Amino acid sequence: MKLKRNTSKTAQEDLKDLGFGSRVSNQSAERLLNKDGSFNVQRSGLSFFTSLSPYHSLLTMSWWKFNFNIVLFFLSINALFALAFVGIGKECLPGAASGGILEFFFDAFFFSVQTFTTVGYGFLSPQGALANSVAAMCAFVGLLSFALATGLMFARFSRPTAKIIFAENAIITPFQDASALMFRIANARKNQLIELQIKMLYSRLEQSDGKHVRRYYPLNLVRDKVVFFPLHWTVVHKIDENSPLFGVTRKQLQQEIAEFPILLTGIDETFSQPVHARSSYRFDEIKWNVKYSDMFFVNKYNQFSSDIQKLSDIETV
Repeated sequence: MKLKRNTSKTAQEDLKDLGFGSRVSNQSAERLLNKDGSFNVQRSGLSFFTSLSPYHSLLTMSWWKFNFNIVLFFLSINALFALAFVGIGKECLPGAASGGILEFFFDAFFFSVQTFTTVGYGFLSPQGALANSVAAMCAFVGLLSFALATGLMFARFSRPTAKIIFAENAIITPFQDASALMFRIANARKNQLIELQIKMLYSRLEQSDGKHVRRYYPLNLVRDKVVFFPLHWTVVHKIDENSPLFGVTRKQLQQEIAEFPILLTGIDETFSQPVHARSSYRFDEIKWNVKYSDMFFVNKYNQFSSDIQKLSDIETV
């Protein structure tokens, strides 16, 4: 019976590791969740082609990387077709430059661009079965490429994502008859988010049987859900007798390598689709005995407004 109880307790502890696994939770002193929401772990052992996911990568990469890859593909594929024409010989493109190989390559490159984009100025035209076959393949690849690029652009624009700004630092400040751990968030986009829910955990390393074991404690929030999110939201965890942070000092948080993972979920009103955001605060990203500066002001239309630039501004209590 005792063995069953111990097994049950171990299973319950395993469920609290957030999916990182006990090895990572207990042995890693690095933060588990980066500020941008990415996980601070890596996977290896998979071959390049097994882990390759071009569609997912093109959807999730930043816009400058996406545009760079599109331009790089455009230049590379036309350079390959130009090399194919160079390999066939100058006679395959009558009217091309009669100089050296480099001049002919550039003429073949721009002819490939014209064929690829179906512009076709008519200055050059392929001669011979092999040259016409290369031109036909160039046109075919061009049609497919533009269709795929258009689909990717549409998917990137239509994919619902949240862009939540988290305050640079969380704070521990006097609150009512006790103290509280707080942080502020704001929506960086003009779209409306509704039915927002937020969860916050307290992660720390503890001594158990002479070993370091990472424990996770859910933090009860004064308000963990809002129906509308038009301005900003100050998330508050009151540190009272029922709080895992009760009596914890700044030095203890440092010794425990404490981290506070945060998960935010909501619904994008534009797409009626769920969105989410993640972040975390480490012990060294928490300011003590300060308060957030006031963000509210009344604009010229006599409306309450929130200055998002002041989201991370703090001042002494």
